[in-house]
Amino acid sequence: MRNWVEPHKVTIPAGLENEVGGHRLLSQLLVQRGITDVDAARAFLDSQYYRPTPPGELAGMEKAVERIEKAIQIGEIIGVWGDFDVDGQTATALLVSALRGLGGKVEYHIPIRERESHGINLPRLKPFLDGGVGLLITCDTGISEHEAVNCASKRGVDVVITDHHELPPRLPKAYAILNPKLLPSSSPLANLPGVGVAFKLVEALYQNAGHAGVVDSYLDLVALGIVADVAIQVGDTRYLLQRGLDVLRDNQRVGLQVMMELADLQSASLSEEHIGFVIAPRLNSLGRLADANPAVEFLITQDINKAKKLGEELESLNARRRLLTDQVFQAAQTQIEKEPTLLSQAALVLSHQTWPAGVIGIVAGRLAERYQKPAVLISEPPSELTRGSARSVEGCDIFEAISSCRELLTGFGGHSMAAGFSLEAELIPDFRRALSAVVQSMLGEVISPPKLIIDGYYELGDLAFEFVKELERLSPFGPGNPAPILVSTGLTVKQFNPIGRNYEHLRVLVEDKYGQVNKVIWWNGAGWKSRDPLENSEPFDLAYVVRTSDYRGQSDIQIEWVDIRPAETAQIEVNGDQLLMEVHDFRGEPDPLDRLKGLLEENEPQIWCEGLDRRMLANLGIKSSDREELTKSNNLVIWTTPAGRNELMAAIDKVSPSVISLIAVEPQNTQVEPFLRYLAGLCKYAINHTQGKVKVALLAAATSQSKATVRLGISWLEKSGFLAVMNEEAGELSLAKGKQTAVDEHTYLLDQLKELLAETAAYRAFFSTADVDSLLPTTKNPTNQLRGATG
Repeated sequence: MRNWVEPHKVTIPAGLENEVGGHRLLSQLLVQRGITDVDAARAFLDSQYYRPTPPGELAGMEKAVERIEKAIQIGEIIGVWGDFDVDGQTATALLVSALRGLGGKVEYHIPIRERESHGINLPRLKPFLDGGVGLLITCDTGISEHEAVNCASKRGVDVVITDHHELPPRLPKAYAILNPKLLPSSSPLANLPGVGVAFKLVEALYQNAGHAGVVDSYLDLVALGIVADVAIQVGDTRYLLQRGLDVLRDNQRVGLQVMMELADLQSASLSEEHIGFVIAPRLNSLGRLADANPAVEFLITQDINKAKKLGEELESLNARRRLLTDQVFQAAQTQIEKEPTLLSQAALVLSHQTWPAGVIGIVAGRLAERYQKPAVLISEPPSELTRGSARSVEGCDIFEAISSCRELLTGFGGHSMAAGFSLEAELIPDFRRALSAVVQSMLGEVISPPKLIIDGYYELGDLAFEFVKELERLSPFGPGNPAPILVSTGLTVKQFNPIGRNYEHLRVLVEDKYGQVNKVIWWNGAGWKSRDPLENSEPFDLAYVVRTSDYRGQSDIQIEWVDIRPAETAQIEVNGDQLLMEVHDFRGEPDPLDRLKGLLEENEPQIWCEGLDRRMLANLGIKSSDREELTKSNNLVIWTTPAGRNELMAAIDKVSPSVISLIAVEPQNTQVEPFLRYLAGLCKYAINHTQGKVKVALLAAATSQSKATVRLGISWLEKSGFLAVMNEEAGELSLAKGKQTAVDEHTYLLDQLKELLAETAAYRAFFSTADVDSLLPTTKNPTNQLRGATG
């Protein structure tokens, strides 16, 4: 269990929320990420507003470009030396393709893991150079390769290093070195992976050649490398990923088209999650279990038959990788069970003679996540040098920790969260003790549980598709920009069952205190030995990530298990602002209008009213506001029963009242046919009077429904030929008249719409009768939560 950090109150700068639009939580999350300026928010959310850093900011760029241009001009063979992980594969493919595009003669080599390991293997380098290479360019490797650079130099071959790994105490004597670690840590380029550095080099070359726009076609490769290498997504790294995802969604690369078809992926809705869990593992399987050189051909070929053959090979290797990974993981768990003292060390170090070196890094990552400490797995084949792979946790620079043990090692490399090394088998016990001592000093004598930053509290039943889409405006998610963590409280487990190819995951049905049942996916949850929350009926609070899903063309949300805690320890907060207010309950009174007039005489409250009742109140001279018009106020009267808890809490968050008066009148037009007629009238008005421009949020407020319900209604109207949606930007629709045809019932849309309207009706029925403390978490005066309180 992790140490949950409750949401903290943030001050949203004036203008930011209006500029960003959408749900207030979006603005809060931007501020929590240090983005308080309107221009910075625009640039973060939309890549077209970001100003990328010129490639010349990388030290050594001018010299590297000049030497490569000379090689192309005189017809020298350029040798590209890459690495076998996805970052190295994509960097190699990018350089080979781009340099050939400029007329260069290019050969390439990616080391074979089993025979050469990482870096530049001298016995393999010499025959590579003997093929006539006049210029050697490394990608995703080379920064520590003194011997290889000296070997090339003695043969009259210049070396241009492009790498992103940590700098050694002394740099190789290369012709030019491009490495973002040479820049200040505050530089927007500081977190580029290997393929990002290669892209900046190609960008500079193509700018000089007068073909700057061509480089955009390589951004898909950059996106693959960024996600697969778990690069920190800030500055130019985030920008390149955003742009690269756009290119991937309009995928023109034959190999990737084949892969997506085999994996049943829809390119139009591709996300960083698909890269990390579907595409990257398949590409990585080549480097882990075979020869990664064919991956370059797979990524650059235009031959569909060749791509299909390679794609099928990748599928087969990926299935084998999954099997080996599961076997090594189970073997590691068995070691821990037999020798529990292994977990008493600050770093978990395990080894075995039969573990394949190609998958131990994956398993180390799983163990680090499970036990929340650095994990190291070592493959020790008999009579050979052992190979280790390490993965770390927040607060521990594993490269630095391993570097401190260098006297025990024959070689090492990596970065703060992942590293690899080799050593003699008899030194493994010494290495375990030395590494644990270093990690202990880094993390402190008492290693506290890792932190889990909570971003907000929401009821599971209020996680509407539209709300989740709003949160995903912050994507792509990853290191430096984690997916928002939400919490729902007081849950119990109704049922759970294993799912997945090897039944490694769990599908858990949870029920909240209102009887709402939701499905939650617990990735790799089936392997946990202790499942206390699943096997007893004690209430718990669930921390989770929520995403949109379009599995098999069905739009839905997916809730993913992150962590739990006993319900009794919960500290109830909503969106970071503790609710301390006085609530007056006037629900169910025979004359609500008379009660409202009385409240108006006592003070000047803001009245939240939606739907047709606004016209009725206006005719009586009573001013009201819908959810979009609400502003800060000490007193809030809730006239219309809210469409859902999400809408309720958003309104309270927006107004920040100290006094709330509940009247809760049921709105009109809540059945499907009246709702569609009313919505159609609003859309017709927009087409005739506002050039078709109308915001979804305004339609939701006018109909007193959720935005998800309105969107579904719009879809039905469009399918039925009543209107056409020409465009949507920042939640604003551009509507036009449709081609009127005989109305098709579109049963599947009507069924979904009826379901959403029924959910809203169920919440309103609950709102009308439930105790106030079930609606609003905290009040100043608990006695005023009783029904019929007069204030």
